[in-house]
Amino acid sequence: MAPAVCGTLLGLALYASSLCAVSGAAFLYHDYCVIGAGPAGLQAAYFLQQAGRDYLVFERSHAPGSFFALYPRHRKLISINKQYTGKSNSEFNLRHDWNSLLSHDRRLLFRRYSRDFFPNADTMVRYLEDFASLLKLRVQYNTAIIHVTLEKNEQAWNGHFFLLTDQDRKNYKCSSLLVAAGMWVPNVVNFPGAEYVEGYETVSINPEDFAGQTVLILGRGNSAFETAENILGVTNFIHMVSRSRVRLSWATHYVGDLRAINNGLLDTYQLKSLDGLLEGDLEDLAIIKDKKGKLHITLQFYLENRNISMGVDSITLPQDELDNFATRAPYDRVIRCLGWKFDFSIYNRSLRMMPGKGNIKKYPQIKPSYESRGTRGLFVLGTASHSVDFRKSAGGFIHGFRYTTRAVHRLLENRHHGVPWPSTVYPITQLTNSIIKRVNEASGLYQMFSVLADIILLRENATAFEYLEEYPIGVLAELEMQTGRKARNGLFVIIMEYGRNFSGADKDVFYYNRAVGEAQHAWQSNFLHPVIYYYKHLPTEREMRVRPPDWPLPRPNAIHHIVEDFLTDWTAPNAHILPLRRFLENCLSTDLRNFFAESCFLFAFTHQKLPPSCQQGYVRMQGLVGSQELRHHAVQAGLLQDYTHTDFSGDRPPDSHDGSQEQLMRDHGIPVRPLQHLVNAKDEL
Repeated sequence: MAPAVCGTLLGLALYASSLCAVSGAAFLYHDYCVIGAGPAGLQAAYFLQQAGRDYLVFERSHAPGSFFALYPRHRKLISINKQYTGKSNSEFNLRHDWNSLLSHDRRLLFRRYSRDFFPNADTMVRYLEDFASLLKLRVQYNTAIIHVTLEKNEQAWNGHFFLLTDQDRKNYKCSSLLVAAGMWVPNVVNFPGAEYVEGYETVSINPEDFAGQTVLILGRGNSAFETAENILGVTNFIHMVSRSRVRLSWATHYVGDLRAINNGLLDTYQLKSLDGLLEGDLEDLAIIKDKKGKLHITLQFYLENRNISMGVDSITLPQDELDNFATRAPYDRVIRCLGWKFDFSIYNRSLRMMPGKGNIKKYPQIKPSYESRGTRGLFVLGTASHSVDFRKSAGGFIHGFRYTTRAVHRLLENRHHGVPWPSTVYPITQLTNSIIKRVNEASGLYQMFSVLADIILLRENATAFEYLEEYPIGVLAELEMQTGRKARNGLFVIIMEYGRNFSGADKDVFYYNRAVGEAQHAWQSNFLHPVIYYYKHLPTEREMRVRPPDWPLPRPNAIHHIVEDFLTDWTAPNAHILPLRRFLENCLSTDLRNFFAESCFLFAFTHQKLPPSCQQGYVRMQGLVGSQELRHHAVQAGLLQDYTHTDFSGDRPPDSHDGSQEQLMRDHGIPVRPLQHLVNAKDEL
């Protein structure tokens, strides 16, 4: 078949698998190709399968989650697995379950696999295997994609196809490429003597192999401290050196920084038990090995033009000039624990997959929509997408990227299949309740704070609103194009934020009076709390670009902070709900209270415009439906006589019938109280 004919057929059959010969090579076609069957790849596969899309996942190993089969080396995960929260709401409980992927199958909650607060990595491997098999996800194992390039084609979704080649030289073609291969290439620093350094990925995990030894660890992240924690009790001492200072997660509020579970060496350092931390640029170091096999640390400029193979006796060491040089004692072992970076090697230059800059150079460059900056239709998912919120939110971890992966899927559904972003329309009277419900339950907002937001699109005259969940705020200006929804009458954006000056490696987060409890000072809240932005018009691309550097969004027309809460339970009537409702009312110039019919009757005679609850209820003759709870409240308030103690002869009252309680509600009206007492704070429900 000629290449041109093949391309035409593919363009006309984008939703079906097909086999074409292009330049002598056979290509198996799928709409979506997913590279990697780790947590992000499986999560993407789940959403694609639920939507009935044509996709295939390529996994280089024989089973999913191959990274977790090896790492962390000491097998304890630092993602929490909280068994009990005191709540039965499944969405709320996901806030404290950092391991489960999103699915409809209740069997696939991670707490059913382990009761450990910090689970074993082997359990994660078993969980991912079950996730793939129970949901019957289409994963092709033992398939390592070794090359990806582009084929221009005007009939393709994005103006080109992605061509993939595996280790057996089999070829695949797809319209959209989802890269979920993770970060698995070790970060290595090259300096003289680097050949004497052992890598985290291969070093022994048996503490007895380090008994009585002196160890230097390069790095200062969780893998470095995990390694130190494992051998802390058997070594002579451990020194740790890195360019940056220690960042403690409870100070930075970033889950990727040093976690308390691994920081035993900080105790032994600060309590002067021989272990210690140093700051220095690793690229300036050099290691010299003496005749006894001991490793000496020096600086490269001391070497000048000397060859380190000449031996330690012929080379000037720092302690020769500064006799109290910190690392003057020789080491038995030097271990590299510098984390991981993205594998750029398999992507052809035509894809323009470029590394980021500065402290995100280990990640590929992507937009806030998680689409590659260089190639349309190529999306990066999972850990490798963390450049969007590096050192800020949880996008590099399962409990964060399970939500960003869902967001990407919704963007693709709208772009390629005409399925708008899911939304629900409510009457305006439900505005306060809808916000309160989400900020108290939603896990995506909570974990991906300042990255994902709920969007409320107002209908004309603010009589109703449309609620969209967990949209990436970095592409707020593109909301109409990305979601298929219209924002013509203003919008509210709901996100979660920490206080502006409460997070950082140098912050004292335990200072006295750190918490804010008064609603009038809510804008000074330090801990994670909901923030509502109001815009009369959708922000533009330019407004997004020139926003203040410490603001996640452009300056709004109005902003409201719901005061932080010790229990993260924003349901207090006076501290949380009333200030929010009044803020919304000020933005909309309307009354969002709910009123009984008598109050609406008074409004009809005294106001030109009725509150929305009266327009949608009283005027349309839709009153409160009788119920046992309502009847109980009416009796307690003295508005209704209590008939439950009325004496009737026999077991049932005369002429009784099924539903007689409802009949009582109809037969015995609630007496009308003086109207002047109705329109006040007691009417607010």
